Amino acid sequence: MSERKVLNKYYPPDFDPAKIPKLKLPKDRQYVVRLMAPFNMRCKTCGEYIYKGKKFNARKETVQNEHYMGLPIFRFYIKCTRCLAEITFKTDPENTDYAMEHGATRNFQAEKLMEEEEKRIQQEREDEELNNPMKVLENRTKDSKMEMEVLENLQELKELNQRQALVDFEGMIDQYRELEKREREREKEEDERETKEMLERVLVKRLRDSDSDSDREEESSSSQSNKSCADKPTDILTTDKAADVQGASSGGGKRTKVESWEKSVGTLGGRGALSSLVVRKKPTVIDKRPSTEGATASLASQSDSKASTGPKPSVSQNGSSSLSLLGAYSDTDSE
Repeated sequence: MSERKVLNKYYPPDFDPAKIPKLKLPKDRQYVVRLMAPFNMRCKTCGEYIYKGKKFNARKETVQNEHYMGLPIFRFYIKCTRCLAEITFKTDPENTDYAMEHGATRNFQAEKLMEEEEKRIQQEREDEELNNPMKVLENRTKDSKMEMEVLENLQELKELNQRQALVDFEGMIDQYRELEKREREREKEEDERETKEMLERVLVKRLRDSDSDSDREEESSSSQSNKSCADKPTDILTTDKAADVQGASSGGGKRTKVESWEKSVGTLGGRGALSSLVVRKKPTVIDKRPSTEGATASLASQSDSKASTGPKPSVSQNGSSSLSLLGAYSDTDSE
């Protein structure tokens, strides 16, 4: 049984490699290779940016009649990712880089341009020194002068560092911390003072408000007392009864107890209490009155006799005896 992985093949003794036919392929043939963009570029057709490291399926070919020290130069064809325009670039073995050829422009070449400029200046200097010995002397004096300036600057930096080394950094940090502490204490005192002033203002305002509220309460209480002292609408119902009670007490009679509901409403069965509210209908009297002089004389004598005898008013249960007598007198007078 033969091996699965064969590394060597059998060549018969009569094998002649010259007899193997060769394929006649064109020298400028192209191969499809997978590569990444070697630098940042921008498409000239649509302006799309193609960044370094983007992968493409490119076509590779060998550039004809271009060599660098026997090394072939290769050309690559890629397509823009947006407009599918063809972009070509080739190898640059002289600078170990790639050169943009067609379809796009290379971006971010500042560092490369700077290096090229330095190389150009160095090459020009070498060419001048090669043919002009005086130029060599001038360049040497310039270099020595520049070196002296560099050494002086370096010495100044060393001296400056030595001066800074003598500085007590711990002391500086302590002073800074002390300054910060004082600043914080001052800010704290200012905050406390402002808070105290605000509290005092609020307290004074509250005292003023309380004084004004107490004044208002006093005014309202006085107005309510005045209103309570004013006559109620139902006081007219109890005025007659109060007069009767006073008359009874002056006459030596027994004073009756006044109920609480009688103070506002009055008694139910008393005529005297409501007599002032009732208007009596005047009866039609036949004109048989005596002469005015006789009537006035009789009335005067009658009133004198009543005053001399002094009838004692008897207090009834309803407490309206005196008022009934007064009502009777008023009726006779009106008649």
